[in-house]
Amino acid sequence: MSLWGALAGGVVGTIVLTSGLRIAQELGWTRMDIPLLLGTVFTDDRSRASVIGYAVHFVNGLLFAVGYYAIFRAVDHAGWIFGAVLGVVHASFSGGALVTVLLPAVHPRMGTPWSDSEETPILEPPGFMLVNYGRRTAVWTLLVHVAYGAIVGGFAAHLS
Repeated sequence: MSLWGALAGGVVGTIVLTSGLRIAQELGWTRMDIPLLLGTVFTDDRSRASVIGYAVHFVNGLLFAVGYYAIFRAVDHAGWIFGAVLGVVHASFSGGALVTVLLPAVHPRMGTPWSDSEETPILEPPGFMLVNYGRRTAVWTLLVHVAYGAIVGGFAAHLS
């Protein structure tokens, strides 16, 4: 098991995850745009926000890979299947708690369930399990996070 393997998996996994979400958006399966959600924390310029958001998402992917590695070390096991299971937990946390509850509370440009008509946020809140961005969003988000976890777990287990 290797930290460098986990980081390499984090790079590949983040590319797969981000690309998968972008493909789903382009195919109309979701309206969620993670780079835009993340980038608009820093700026209201949508073009800049996307660039910043991609950078933040990439760094987050590496940080999550380090977190996965810490779990692999704690249980003394890494692999594709265990990584995929962690991907389910990751997606559930991200879609159920992190993005749903925390992001609207701290995001300066996102509406909340309590926003009124006089406020003009540029982003709607994601809703529980991201369903405000389309019913298929939760399923697609789960699938790409499982792929991310499997990639990080596989790389961590097999690259030393």
